[in-house]
This record gives sequence, C-alpha cells and structure tokens, in this order.
Amino acid sequence: MSSAKSFEDLFVWQKSRELVKLIYSYTRKLEFSRDFGLIDQIRRAAVSVMSNIAEGFERGGKEEILYFLYIAKASCGEVRAQLYVAFDQGYISAQELKDGVELAKYVSALIFKFIGGLKVSKYKGLKFKKPVDEKQKEIKELIRSALPKDHPSLNY
Repeated sequence: MSSAKSFEDLFVWQKSRELVKLIYSYTRKLEFSRDFGLIDQIRRAAVSVMSNIAEGFERGGKEEILYFLYIAKASCGEVRAQLYVAFDQGYISAQELKDGVELAKYVSALIFKFIGGLKVSKYKGLKFKKPVDEKQKEIKELIRSALPKDHPSLNY
C-alpha cells in the first residue's frame, strides 16, 4: 500500500478494470441487447467493484478503505451471479461464463488479500500522513532533545 500514490497504481484496481471491460464486451453482444435490466445490473455491479476500490483509497483512512473493499468484494459476487443468469438465458457461452467467473473470483481474491494485509498493517491511511515539513520539524526537535543544551549543532 505504501508504494501506491493513487488508486490507479493498485494492481487490484487494474484487474477490476479488466473485469469491467469484459462485462461491457459481453453486454454489447446481440444476444444480450434486449435484456436492459440485466445489462444495467451486471454493468453496475462490475463498475461498483472498480469504483469502490477507488473511493476507499481516495477517502484516505484505513477503516474507510476496508469498508469500501468489502463492498467491492460483494459486488464481485454479484457479477458472478449475474453471469450465471446471462449463461442460463443463452446470452453468453460456457467459455465466456468460465472466463468471467474466473476473473471475478480472481479480483475477489485480490480484494480479500488486500483486506487481510491492511487489517494487520500499521498503515492508518493517507489522510493521517504528516506533511514532509512537519516530519522534518519533528525530527529536529527529537535531535535537539537528545543532545546536550550547549551542543554546537543546536545552532541551526
């Protein structure tokens, strides 16, 4: 998490984007074209995965990130369920069902690992990160408190 400067840097978000692309490609097919309700629902669920990862990250706090990751994980399950509906209605092939379900499960597993890692980490979130100037000031104060009062380096 510490190396990610934006949600776009997160591998889990990148894979969720692939899931959205896949779902949109399926729902553009002629077989799907008249089932507006299912098209809307499965697209919204897929977009929800990607969006909740982004929103959690942008909120900046660990607990908020976790909250939105759980929503994103649940949306992966919703996508999978709707893929079965699409298959049962003859909108997608068995191979497309397999590919879609595998990708949704993979994204769900990545989210689960991300949640697990965050839960045990000391990471609090970006909004709790001190600005560089504050950190430098804090370090200088720590150094000052550790040195004798007449030490020459205290004259900076």
